[in-house]
Amino acid sequence: MNNKLFLVLRIAVAIILLQTLFFNFSAHQDSIFIFTKIGLEPWGRIGVGILELIASILLFVPRRIGVGAGLSAGLMSAAIMMHFTKIGIEVNGDGGSLFFTSIFTLILSLTILVKNRKDFPFLNL
Repeated sequence: MNNKLFLVLRIAVAIILLQTLFFNFSAHQDSIFIFTKIGLEPWGRIGVGILELIASILLFVPRRIGVGAGLSAGLMSAAIMMHFTKIGIEVNGDGGSLFFTSIFTLILSLTILVKNRKDFPFLNL
């Protein structure tokens, strides 16, 4: 794959993360509902928002793209796990859009991570 495609993937992940960041930091009722249900309101919501912001920034720092993708993949894995264990696939009648967006973002993040595996020389990938 070429570099322009990976730039588009990084932009897509960053847009998704920044969109959810807005909901977390603005204390949107859906975010409050989700984090209350998993027992992490308000500090979990704020902490996740900060991590999403960090991941979004790192996706555009040349020598840290892999770290940003790894952080994003970890956040999305946790979100998917929370959907399976605590909040369900559908949240407040969204038809599962948050769940499927998490899966989509995880796939994109893992794709970016594999492309930038050189950021983790200690893993010998």
